[in-house]
Amino acid sequence: MSVLFTNYQLGALTLQNRLVMSPMTRSRAIDNIPNALMMRYYQQRASAGLIVTEGTSPSPNGLGYPRIPGIFADAQVAGWKPITDAVHQGGAKFFMQLMHTGRVAHPLNLPTGARMVAPSAVAAAGEMYTDAQGMQPHPIPSAMTEADIQLAIGEYAQAARNALKAGFDGVELHGANGYLLEQFIRPTSNQRRDGYGGPIEQRARFVLEVAQAVIDAIGKDKVGIRLSPYGVFNDMPLYEAMEGDYTYLAQRLNTLGLVYVHLVDHSAMGAPEVPTSIKATFREQFQGSLILSGGYDVVRAESDLATDKADLIAVGRPFLANPDLPARWQKNAPLNAPDMDTFYTPGEKGYTDYPGLG
Repeated sequence: MSVLFTNYQLGALTLQNRLVMSPMTRSRAIDNIPNALMMRYYQQRASAGLIVTEGTSPSPNGLGYPRIPGIFADAQVAGWKPITDAVHQGGAKFFMQLMHTGRVAHPLNLPTGARMVAPSAVAAAGEMYTDAQGMQPHPIPSAMTEADIQLAIGEYAQAARNALKAGFDGVELHGANGYLLEQFIRPTSNQRRDGYGGPIEQRARFVLEVAQAVIDAIGKDKVGIRLSPYGVFNDMPLYEAMEGDYTYLAQRLNTLGLVYVHLVDHSAMGAPEVPTSIKATFREQFQGSLILSGGYDVVRAESDLATDKADLIAVGRPFLANPDLPARWQKNAPLNAPDMDTFYTPGEKGYTDYPGLG
């Protein structure tokens, strides 16, 4: 019997199936404001149980990539409102992913007056694409002062309030893939010597304080978090104490009572495989809902749900290229292949023009 296409109770929300559309940066928000083209994109995919938006910045300082949306200005809240309405009309529930890019940025991508900030003044290896000058090396960010930290925590809380004002059902904190929250967690990017650096109890403090502030703002049943243990994206190298550190995080996040943890496994795209033991630890230590993601097809999704390894399964690229993915998986229909050349380019091509089953 299929489990994937049954309803699921996520906090106070009833999902129409257990399939989650993963957050995927698509870089179509001109001037960082959501628009009608984005509405069409999300509307097409509203047969998911839950959609998590592309990374959306809670702060001008977090707009590290070109053309990513924000949720800190009135125009952004207004831009998201018709999108949430369209998704809800299609039956999906809708969470906004709050993504502050931290040091993974370039000043050419930031609005006037914004700053590149991070736990420590340590540049990420690699380059950042800018519309103005193409690929550029990551500059050295400014190490956040305690005042900067408190400002950022407040920005996350206000962003969560703004998300609900725009009609979202909740928010997902992006604590994965080398962005600001993970920059605090990892000892390579966090070299602080104050109460936010050093042992994991202090490196995790910023993440936990952000989570608590967002819970206080909108309620714990509306807050999830995405984590990428063993992820190496954006210059996040592996280190010896990682499993213990993420076990600590699982325990503390459980104490906070978040509605879900979303674990990322990018091994299908060449990253190190996330050990089964880590996934099992989160299943054991975290009592909320567990979302697993990473290279799933329908057979593996059904298997992991049936064996209680997860409550929900998140899918990225197949949803990107197949707006009607739940129907295709139910009917065992062929899938469109994603066009990588148009993942981040402006316009409809490779965004809203993938064909449905008809």
